[in-house]
Amino acid sequence: MSYPATLEAWLQHLESRNREAIVLGLDRVALVRDRLALHPTFPLITVGGTNGKGSVCAYLEAMLSAANYRVGCYSSPHLLRYNERVHLEGAEASDADLCQALAAVEQARGDVPLTYFEQGTLAAMWLFQRAKLDVAVLEVGLGGRLDAVNVWDADCAVVTSVDLDHQQFLGDTREAIGFEKAGIYRTGKPAICGDMDPPATLLAQVAAVGAQLLRVGVEICVDLGSVGEVGWRCRVNENLNHKQGQKAFPALPPLAMPGRHQYANAACAVAALSVLHLRLPVSMNALRTGLATARQPGRFQIIGRQPLQVLDVAHNPHAARALAANLADLPPGGRVIAVCAILADKDVAAVVQALKAHIQHWHVAGLDTPRGLDAAGLANLLNGAGCACEQHTSVAQAWRAACVEAGPADTILAFGSFHTVAAVMEMNPL
Repeated sequence: MSYPATLEAWLQHLESRNREAIVLGLDRVALVRDRLALHPTFPLITVGGTNGKGSVCAYLEAMLSAANYRVGCYSSPHLLRYNERVHLEGAEASDADLCQALAAVEQARGDVPLTYFEQGTLAAMWLFQRAKLDVAVLEVGLGGRLDAVNVWDADCAVVTSVDLDHQQFLGDTREAIGFEKAGIYRTGKPAICGDMDPPATLLAQVAAVGAQLLRVGVEICVDLGSVGEVGWRCRVNENLNHKQGQKAFPALPPLAMPGRHQYANAACAVAALSVLHLRLPVSMNALRTGLATARQPGRFQIIGRQPLQVLDVAHNPHAARALAANLADLPPGGRVIAVCAILADKDVAAVVQALKAHIQHWHVAGLDTPRGLDAAGLANLLNGAGCACEQHTSVAQAWRAACVEAGPADTILAFGSFHTVAAVMEMNPL
């Protein structure tokens, strides 16, 4: 049997083969997993949540790498290259390795249908197991309970936040979504929750499976310190295997990723390593190094100054509120000029509502994807909310118009989707 010769050809093949991009369920993935004998013996940390999961994965990967562990990290979606999804020991997997892994999964699947994401998930684990890693970090693609990464039992699972997104798949309430996300928790294993007000369904699922819950704001305490103080502190009160103990992590460094919400994400990662210390001991020096250096592209990422140029993948109301808080923390002066393109299946009205007080002018465009909201539709929503906007034929055109308009004291913000941020990144290679 002949297989695609390049990674680009493989991805085109997988996209064209699947009529449905998302098909939740574990039976098909589990069948191919067993055919490939993908049963890793190294620890697995699974990270889910509405927002923040990519940041938690980045913190975990950075801290574990600083401790000299051989780390694999699987995340999604990517911005510019599919290779971004699969990290082996701090480096993106090569085209050749990914092609080999996708071919191994293709051979094993036979007539078992797999989606683009499912085949990619199995391919990532095939590479991780072949590399004989010390630990792997797996980011949930959608939900949790029926997501492909949940076919493996996590030694520690993190749910960062629970809010409304992907309602057509996960339900239209926080309670329904909380149940789906809590599906990554396992009996007797640490269950970390970064949501300060978790839905009752998440707590009930923790109790039902007998997981060991640690919550930010309860068992995990974050202290950002006093005005003028450098660094922050974290305390983890463990109650695992009926043994109680408190671990203190003082004098932690400021985070490279901006935003107060990042400290809860970082605390989730610290807590995960704290409860796994017997299998994965990490020194304070390695922990501090990882926290200080971890970065995640597209999360309030500054790519230019005078005017300030910011990229953010915020695409749902929860993320928009965090973005609004970041904008509020900017030094006073100048206007915020937005470049926005978003998917039609998002709660666009709520996103606009969260941000309209912080943005003085909008440049909007459609996205060249079947799920994209066209520029006219977005402009209508903005006009209805009383926002001044201009329509453009592409994100690139909208970005150029914003750059012409902006003065040195202004801020240009591109947000709304991974597609939006990727389009600007392609124009501004770093």
